[in-house]
Amino acid sequence: MAITMRLARGGAKKRPIYRIVVADSRFKRDGRFIERIGQYNPLLPKDHENRVILDTERAAHWLGQGAQPSDRVARFLDAAGLMKRTPKNNPQKAKPGKKAQERLDALREKEEEAAAAEAEVAPEEAPAEDAPAEEASADAAAAEDAAPEETPEEKDSAEEAPAEEAAAEEEKAE
Repeated sequence: MAITMRLARGGAKKRPIYRIVVADSRFKRDGRFIERIGQYNPLLPKDHENRVILDTERAAHWLGQGAQPSDRVARFLDAAGLMKRTPKNNPQKAKPGKKAQERLDALREKEEEAAAAEAEVAPEEAPAEDAPAEEASADAAAAEDAAPEETPEEKDSAEEAPAEEAAAEEEKAE
């Protein structure tokens, strides 16, 4: 006769309360049992003292007799310090399915192709952008050097030159 420690459901619809019972494994879930050793109310907050009520002496007795606890009851017994429960770890369960994995692979390939295309375009534009910046800085340095050497007459002619250029551009546009 295989003895188990498991939960037997009671309570109303949508308002469960469970009895922690010791029963023969062949009995129905909510049917006959050998002994009731506690209760569990999942509707109470996790830190509430009456969420799990367990008779630790009787639970230890039945564990000594070879009773096998269900997963949920094993958690309660572990919290009470009566047995050591090893946490379950299934890393395969968290992985996406085959089709989702294929979609992710296709998406990664598209991103890599887009990044490669941008990398090809970026080096071609980068030297073109760097060269005008260098020329502009060289022109600015030359203009600063040349500015103190100009005479007042050259300044007047320099100011008139842009006006003459603007008039010439207007004539071309017409």
